[in-house]
Amino acid sequence: MCVESVPPPSSRVTRRGVLAGAAALAGTAAALSAAPRAAAAPARGAQHAGDLVVEGGTLLDPATGDVTEDAVVVIRGGVVRAAGARARTEVPDGAPRLDAHGRWVLPGLVDAHIHLNTATEARDAVRKGATSARSGSTNFYQDIAVRELARQAPEQAPRLRAAGIFVTPDLGDTVLADPDLTPLARLKDGVRSAEALRRVVQVNLARGADVIKTRVNERAGLPEQDPLAQVYSHEQLSEVVAAARRDGKGVLCHSYSERGCDDAVRAGIRSLEHGVFVAERTLHDMRRRGTYFTPTLTAIAGLVDAPDPVLAERGRTYLPVLKEAVRMAYELGVPLAAGTDSSGGEVEPIGREVELMRAAGLPALDAIRAATTWAARLLGLERTAGRLARGFAGDVIVVGGDPLADVSVLRKPLRVVRAGLPL
Repeated sequence: MCVESVPPPSSRVTRRGVLAGAAALAGTAAALSAAPRAAAAPARGAQHAGDLVVEGGTLLDPATGDVTEDAVVVIRGGVVRAAGARARTEVPDGAPRLDAHGRWVLPGLVDAHIHLNTATEARDAVRKGATSARSGSTNFYQDIAVRELARQAPEQAPRLRAAGIFVTPDLGDTVLADPDLTPLARLKDGVRSAEALRRVVQVNLARGADVIKTRVNERAGLPEQDPLAQVYSHEQLSEVVAAARRDGKGVLCHSYSERGCDDAVRAGIRSLEHGVFVAERTLHDMRRRGTYFTPTLTAIAGLVDAPDPVLAERGRTYLPVLKEAVRMAYELGVPLAAGTDSSGGEVEPIGREVELMRAAGLPALDAIRAATTWAARLLGLERTAGRLARGFAGDVIVVGGDPLADVSVLRKPLRVVRAGLPL
């Protein structure tokens, strides 16, 4: 049934219930009392940030590959004001200090594909080193509330690009996420027509989504689904991309099959997610178009130990194929971004994805770039995240060893600083 007879959703960009949602996600009054900054009810868009000097560590700049021993990072108001060798960096008197002697200092990492449904998950992601992130969608716009939480209390959530709800054939209970979605419940075939696809995108945009998430294949993490089965055609994906582009937004697309990956890339998506069976010709097209590849190796590797035999076999089959796709993409010059695809309360450290990219054949520095400068560029944060240089966000991780020699140290940061606030 066509949905055009129903008035279109409001075009205004709102945050209906966002502050209330952020408070609900953050917990009860006890949680608010533990976070006085949030309880102070500042003006919307306010950024709470700190002053801090991180001193004595070995600083790695992913953009240049430069390594600086006995370095100092000066953060004021949550922003890096200076970073470099102690001898050449003016350190303000009286600023709080974080001693990093004997440690390595890097910018906070970027998780380009994560599902954050609660404040607990958001805090966990930050503690594990992801100080910036891109949502892979949520069921009821929780990511938009998490984005607001990050603005009000940055130590409690990563800086977030929100995707809103999934553009998928079967919305299920997500049809209740917004009253403007409820007309779609009448559709026998689900969200498949051009009108229905545009409606979901429009509702997401009206709710303030930063990006749009859709799919071309079924899920790999459900044993009853076939990840190679295609749910949207090239034409349907093109409708989603066109609707997003009208508002200047990009599309990330859940993809597995060779044809599905190709259809998604030709439709003009911004980034290919998972992409296990992406063909070499499609990778060439991605390089030409500047389409990013977010392989979520962590999620596929997690299937290997699944108790369900179907999922375990799927993981064992898919993981080596995906590693080879990542290696080929890197060699061809396809832009890569690290993402864990964490969901369901399990927040995987973004450092694990860096480790798996290294295992797939990337040099250590480029594996780190996939979770810093490269991922920041995908998120449109290339002047904010991914480096510790003047004017960048004061997001820092301190690790116990040389990540260029052993990237696994990124899995367990010893200290995390978000916007100048040490956790």
